[in-house]
Amino acid sequence: MINNKKIMVGLAFFTLALVGCSTDDDDNGERGNWKERSVFNGIPRSNAISFTIGNKGYMGTGYDGDDYLSDFWEYDIDGDFWAQKASFPGTPRSSASSFTLNSNGYLGVGYDGDNELSDFWEYKTSSNSWNQKADFGAGVRRGAVGFGINNTGYIGTGYDGDNDKKDFWKYNPTTDEWHELIGFGGHKRRDATTFIINDKVYLGTGVSNGLYVDDFWEFDPQTEIWTRKRDLTYEDDYYIRRSNAVGFSINGLGYIAAGYTGGAIGTIWEYIPEADTWEEITALEATVRQDPVSFSNGNRAFVLLGRTGSLYLDDNYEIFPFEEYDDED
Repeated sequence: MINNKKIMVGLAFFTLALVGCSTDDDDNGERGNWKERSVFNGIPRSNAISFTIGNKGYMGTGYDGDDYLSDFWEYDIDGDFWAQKASFPGTPRSSASSFTLNSNGYLGVGYDGDNELSDFWEYKTSSNSWNQKADFGAGVRRGAVGFGINNTGYIGTGYDGDNDKKDFWKYNPTTDEWHELIGFGGHKRRDATTFIINDKVYLGTGVSNGLYVDDFWEFDPQTEIWTRKRDLTYEDDYYIRRSNAVGFSINGLGYIAAGYTGGAIGTIWEYIPEADTWEEITALEATVRQDPVSFSNGNRAFVLLGRTGSLYLDDNYEIFPFEEYDDED
């Protein structure tokens, strides 16, 4: 039964539907509010990389509909402003992977419009400089996930130009070496997403063989064991399956937002790890999108950029999961 609040949210999104909103955004959750933040200074884009170090978000590379990009930017979460940093010196690309370790960022693999790539780079925040590191251990890849935890970086899944993949590789920043991680039992996939809660990594979504995968996994870096959790279609009213989304965590809860399921979407789902359950909250109060990026420092999170169809975006929105919806923001 649809209550009055859901009707109000549906009406608030009617205008956005005219520019490509998906119809599933009419079923927003009972809570959650979004506030627009400083618009990105540079070129609108999709398929960029992002990572967060302290209260600074970093974003670069991507595709603007015409060109593959290599510029790199810093977003000040507290001050709500952007500053351009040293451009990425590697081949301009989209669909790369990234993570953070020891206050440094790492960026690698991806697609340059002709070929999948295997190179891998370190960004030092202290000197605003880039250093090339050992190529990704499994060769070329795009649409892979990347995450850093316990002083180790990981890249896995994705597409190598011939085949969707399910392998994972771990990176040691001290020795600059890659080693394969054995034990992931999930589906092959590309364009999946991850988030980290309490030193555990959660992986889900993505597409393989033209189908959206619905298996969902928890990775414990201490034991290097993957544990399957409830599928993303556990309940009939769950609609979490998608690709090209973003994942992040806030205060011990995980989130999967936006993405693609036959068209760009704006829905967002909240994960409660103790119960292994999901709840839908208010969808992104902006144009629906696929291939956005996100920043999160553990207490605050932002969803920005991406595209809907051929419209490339440069807007930036902060999510407040426990506030009531307010269409005046």
